[in-house]
Amino acid sequence: MIHPPAADPVLLREPRHRVSPRARLMWQVTALVEGAVTIGVLLLVALAVDAVEVRWWMIAVAVAAVLGWVAVVPQWRYAVHRWEVTATAVRTQTGWWAREQRIAPLSRIQTVDRAEGAVARLFGLATVTVTTASAAGALEIDGLDRRLADDLVAELTARADAVEGDAT
Repeated sequence: MIHPPAADPVLLREPRHRVSPRARLMWQVTALVEGAVTIGVLLLVALAVDAVEVRWWMIAVAVAAVLGWVAVVPQWRYAVHRWEVTATAVRTQTGWWAREQRIAPLSRIQTVDRAEGAVARLFGLATVTVTTASAAGALEIDGLDRRLADDLVAELTARADAVEGDAT
């Protein structure tokens, strides 16, 4: 049986805020480093076991694939990744191929963490992780400006602390 829509339906929409534009460059550098390491390891293994004769075109294809990945995926991720804090919840949208929207009520927040990886530090960025009492796991907002991440952690901590209950 299909139920008629409520008088005031809650529409799933994209969260309002984008991550920092510098996140694109951070993701590009990370992808470039990961791709270079992967190609290097594959070359070393191929040369060490002498199982495959490495030809120039194989290296060219691998480099082209990495450069394509570096050029496309960070732009795509930036277009999709969004976040928002409302009066009652934290909302995120992530992904680059498949999109995932997550909504965590403030009453369910257990911890709020801030982390900076080595590459993120170079670009003044941080990741905020909101752990909830959900089997789906934590919400992660990657690529935030460092100061904004600090403010967001303080705000979410204060708001979660103001909610009655123990977030379980």
